[in-house]
Amino acid sequence: MNLCFQLMDPFLRLVLLTAVISTSERRAETDASECDEFKVESFKLIEGEAFYHVPLEAKDESENFIKDGFWWYKNGPQIENITTDEKHGTHFDGGALFFLNLTAADSGIYTGIKMDPSGECFKYSVNIEVYNASYRYAFPFGVNSKPQPFKKVTCPLHVAYTCEQFAGNFSWFKDGHLLHGQSRALVSFIATKDDEGSYTCVCTWTHNHRVYNSSGTNKLIVEEPYFNTEVEILSPVNKEQFADEGSSIKLNCSVLCGRNLKSGCESRWRINGKDFMRMDGYSQTTKTVIEQFRKDTVSTAILTIENLSAEDFEHEFVCKGKNFYYSKNFTLVLKRKESVVPLVIGGVCVLFIFVFAAVMIKCFAIDLALFVRPYLPLGGHDNDDRMYDAYVVYQTQRVDKATEEKLSWFVTKILPKVLEDQCRYRLYIQGRDDIPGDDRLELVEECIRNSRRLMVILTPSSGSGSEFRDKHPASPQTSVIGGFDWQVGLHQALIQRKMNVILIQLGDTGPQGYTHLPPGLQHLMRESAPIRWPESSRSAASKNLHFWKRVRYLMPVTPATKTASSPHVAFQL
Repeated sequence: MNLCFQLMDPFLRLVLLTAVISTSERRAETDASECDEFKVESFKLIEGEAFYHVPLEAKDESENFIKDGFWWYKNGPQIENITTDEKHGTHFDGGALFFLNLTAADSGIYTGIKMDPSGECFKYSVNIEVYNASYRYAFPFGVNSKPQPFKKVTCPLHVAYTCEQFAGNFSWFKDGHLLHGQSRALVSFIATKDDEGSYTCVCTWTHNHRVYNSSGTNKLIVEEPYFNTEVEILSPVNKEQFADEGSSIKLNCSVLCGRNLKSGCESRWRINGKDFMRMDGYSQTTKTVIEQFRKDTVSTAILTIENLSAEDFEHEFVCKGKNFYYSKNFTLVLKRKESVVPLVIGGVCVLFIFVFAAVMIKCFAIDLALFVRPYLPLGGHDNDDRMYDAYVVYQTQRVDKATEEKLSWFVTKILPKVLEDQCRYRLYIQGRDDIPGDDRLELVEECIRNSRRLMVILTPSSGSGSEFRDKHPASPQTSVIGGFDWQVGLHQALIQRKMNVILIQLGDTGPQGYTHLPPGLQHLMRESAPIRWPESSRSAASKNLHFWKRVRYLMPVTPATKTASSPHVAFQL
């Protein structure tokens, strides 16, 4: 027949070929229009790999259904029939379509027509898009993003079916890295965030003694667990917020809705029971964030009031938060800030009062003590039966005539006039109160023991005092400081602690200061400085003089009880 076709006139051959092609196209169009058409299947494939395809609806049919009665062609401006010759890279065998070495030219829509002996016709279509290897992870066949921790990644159906039909071997890759020990159609594990990525299933199979690879990629997304909690208002925390009229203010409404919520967490402000509507001078912004570490989902609504008016202080602002299951409100009102001027004035007044009180106490502490202590007597050791309130000792040795006269005037006139006459104290003054005929040493000891205070009158030293020693030699009657009087008094004050010492200074200390005094007396002066007599004062004999107030402060609270007085002997210096 081929020889006849070759000997045929070229024109006749052209006419015959045209007729055959036209008949085939009409048959395809006629058959396709009369067939039951199924949904078009689509695949995005990688060039250089193999693709084995059997229509999804035909896989459930019998083996004989798939083997016989199929015809495949590629759609386009002209129908391109697919061969059954297995030597070609693209061919079909019954209902199975083979692409053994995919190229970009293989992209297109392929149609398979099945003519059943019963007269039924079925139409199967598949859309193939071929990409280079760089697009391997761009078009996953499936995405697993379920929140369960136990994950399964399955091999794409067409790859698994190929391995099943040709007894191929599975291998798995994650983001291009081989997963060792995985040789089944699925991988399963308890997934963490590190397991997220693209999983590629590769089937290695053999056809006509040649090895081919088919692959498909699925993506795994590991979603962290999420849950709704009872809504918690984080801000505001106080029911009142202070502001100045005419100022700008931002009201922050922050609510905690749960953990790792991608949606459903809302916060907003309501004014006087109504949802916020945009008004002049008001604006509201909202934002929802998921904290990085704890995954707390917080929604924040910020209401900005540009210029606070008197009316705004009468509004009721409600911060409202909600999620899918819970909601919560918090009411806030605005209050005007109080002026700080009254607080400042009050603080200054309190400070002034404290300072004034401190100054008054400093200046009139002794006056207050003298006024109060008769009603609150202190010091139980003063409430005894001793006869004298003070034993007065003084220095008559090594003093000049002027000092001697001043000392005599003070001891015999001023001191008794104030303390005895005006203050009712009893003094024992050496020389004035001596009893003639008594033993002096015994008298001194007895009188000091019966005195509550030891009053020492200090006078300035006169240098070496040789001139005065020549004129006034020492005697038991004139040598008081350093004599027996002082020794007994010092023993009572320092050793036995039975009496306090009052130091009174007449005049300046002189160039030598107090170095001429006994060490025990110097020790007392370091503990309590002497009270200096203001000899030039006009009111020297008044008990209200500050000097006498200080002396009275050191004297006993209650004067000694008077008994039968001893005869006084006038004393002349």
